[in-house]
Amino acid sequence: MCKLTRRNLLRLALASGGAGVAAAATLLYGRRVEPYGLVVERVEARPAGLPRELDGLTLGLLSDLHRGAYASEAFIESAARALMNLSPDLIALTGDFVHGYNFQGPSVARALRALHAPLGIYAVMGNHDHWLDHEAIESALRRQFADQSFEVLRNMRVRLDAHGVPLHIVGVDDVMVGRDDLGRALAGIPDRQPAILLAHEPDFADTASRRYPFLLQVSGHSHGGQVRLPFIGAPILPPLGEKYPIGLQQAGDMLVYTSRGLGMIYPPVRFMCPPEVTLITLRA
Repeated sequence: MCKLTRRNLLRLALASGGAGVAAAATLLYGRRVEPYGLVVERVEARPAGLPRELDGLTLGLLSDLHRGAYASEAFIESAARALMNLSPDLIALTGDFVHGYNFQGPSVARALRALHAPLGIYAVMGNHDHWLDHEAIESALRRQFADQSFEVLRNMRVRLDAHGVPLHIVGVDDVMVGRDDLGRALAGIPDRQPAILLAHEPDFADTASRRYPFLLQVSGHSHGGQVRLPFIGAPILPPLGEKYPIGLQQAGDMLVYTSRGLGMIYPPVRFMCPPEVTLITLRA
C-alpha cells in the first residue's frame, strides 16, 4: 500500500483525471496528514547588537497548541519531546494553549510536562486563552512547572544571567483583547540591555521595535495561515498576523519570528504549512 503523502495523493488525483478527485485528495491530505506531520525548524537569527557572549544561545519555541478537538494531548506531548531533543537554553510558549469550549487547561499542562531548560520556561497568553479561562490555564501551568524556573509574563520581565551577561525576557499580555502594556513590562529595565520579547500577535513587532531595541520578538497567532498556496501564500490571515505571518523577518531594528504553531482553528486544514517545533540560535 502506498504511503499517504501529498505527492502520492496528487499523483492519484492526476491519474484519476478528475478535478473532483484532485480536490478530494488534497482535502484528505490537508485534514488527515499534514496537520500531524510535525516539522522541526532550526533557525539562525542574527540580531543587531547581540553581545558576543550570547552568540550560540538557543531558544526553543512552541506556540498555538490549541489543545482541543484538533490537537490531542498525545500530539502536543510528542512536540514537547521533540523540542527537548534539541536541548534549548530557554523555552518560550507564545499563547493559545487551548481551543473550543471543552476546557483543556490541565490536559495541555500535562502534555508539556517533559519541558525543562537551564535558563527557564516563559509563557504569554493568547486571545483564545482569554476567551476561555486564562487564569485557570496559568494555574495549571504553574502547578505543572512548580519545581523549575517558570513564569507567565503578564506585562512583566525577568532578568537572566546568560553566559555572564544580563538578558531580559519580556512578555506582553494578549494584544487582541487589549491586555498589553509594554510600558509596564519595560519599567525599570536598564537602557539598551539585551532583551527578547514574547508577544502572541506578531504584528505587535512594529510597536515593540519603536519602544525598545529588542534583539528578537517571538510570536504565533497566525498559524502561517494554515493554508499556503504556490505563488500566493496564505489566502486568509488573522488580524495582527498579516504583516509578519510566518518565519523570520525584520521589523524595524529588531527581528521577529512567527511560528506556524501546533494546532489549528476552523477550518481544521493545513496545506503547505505544517505544524512546527522551533529552535532559534542567536548569532552575532
